[in-house]
Amino acid sequence: MNNFNFYSPTYFVFGKGRENEAGKYVKRFGGKRVLIHFGGGSVIKSGLLDRVKVSLTAEDIYFTELGGVMPNPRSGLVYEGIEICKKEKIDFVLAVGGGSTIDSSKAIALGALYDGDFWDFYEGKQVEKAIPVATILTISAAGSEGSGGSVITHEKGMLKRACGGDAMRPVFSVLNPELTCTLPNYQTACGSTDMMAHVMERYFTNTTYVEITDRLCEGILLTIIKETPKALENPDDYEARANLMWAGMVAHNDICGVGRDTDWSSHQMEHELSAFYDVAHGAGLAVMFPAWMKYVMHHDVMRFAQFAVRVWGCEMDFQQPENTAHEGIGKFEQFLISIGMPVRFDELDAKEKDIPMLVKTLGLGNRTLGSFVKLTEKDVTEIYKLAV
Repeated sequence: MNNFNFYSPTYFVFGKGRENEAGKYVKRFGGKRVLIHFGGGSVIKSGLLDRVKVSLTAEDIYFTELGGVMPNPRSGLVYEGIEICKKEKIDFVLAVGGGSTIDSSKAIALGALYDGDFWDFYEGKQVEKAIPVATILTISAAGSEGSGGSVITHEKGMLKRACGGDAMRPVFSVLNPELTCTLPNYQTACGSTDMMAHVMERYFTNTTYVEITDRLCEGILLTIIKETPKALENPDDYEARANLMWAGMVAHNDICGVGRDTDWSSHQMEHELSAFYDVAHGAGLAVMFPAWMKYVMHHDVMRFAQFAVRVWGCEMDFQQPENTAHEGIGKFEQFLISIGMPVRFDELDAKEKDIPMLVKTLGLGNRTLGSFVKLTEKDVTEIYKLAV
């Protein structure tokens, strides 16, 4: 196990009706002038936005609003939010929505205290400070409600990039599983796929003797595999929704990644798909992750065999462990299909002829991608072809 530092200060407010307490927690964490940031109609139609406003008003907290966050959140709205924060002297950003809204809120919080272009942070500048962010989560997926990360797409060039830092971790997050019950099944399935990917980016590692985090990863994956079909069959199953909501947070607050090298190449390859084709992030991951697995499996057959046995219940073939590894990848792919996810390029309306462009936009040059296997541009090209 590697040396590590771990700091995860978010205060979680979990359970039914807890969004009605948002104003109390904003006040507790020092918010006096709040930007409520949200997406589209569902937050308004459901009455959630009004309930949040009532809770802020009850605590005599000033607020203004900025809606319109899109999936794969865009830089244009971030710039607009930063301008509002500076003009209105905003000292707190409250994200009401899913991962896209939370990521956009984090970018606004960064830019509000920075004299330059917020995009500098998404091109490698170190994150040092941001105004406080809190969340009211409506989609179990990205884990942004408990992480220090954010992903934004810049409209100039449609570049999708990530940045991260502890200053961006939400100071509190309200998690009411009831708010996810009205999600379409496709979004629920995309969310579960995203959670699984967050775990697997950490699970497939070259670090040895990390049994504790291996077992944490496996437990989260088993929970998602069990609870997702239940939520799809009965969207009002509160217990299934509750387990998925907490799994999504634990999958990405890095408790599963401490003490081990992590990979993230599948995520970065997927970012090019969702930036170019504007597909759901989880759907893109469903296409990219099995392709990556098939390409890198022989680097550490026994880790893939362990994944197959512990997560998918395969029997270990000690004579030919690669058979077990292949079976596990196959069961993962079949699970994705069973919950309605795409697993091939054409299901995303992605085109094989675009692969050179996707590779170029990734911008590797002479660098490599990932750590489990260090991928060159040639490797990335072959993985995209496997996804076709």
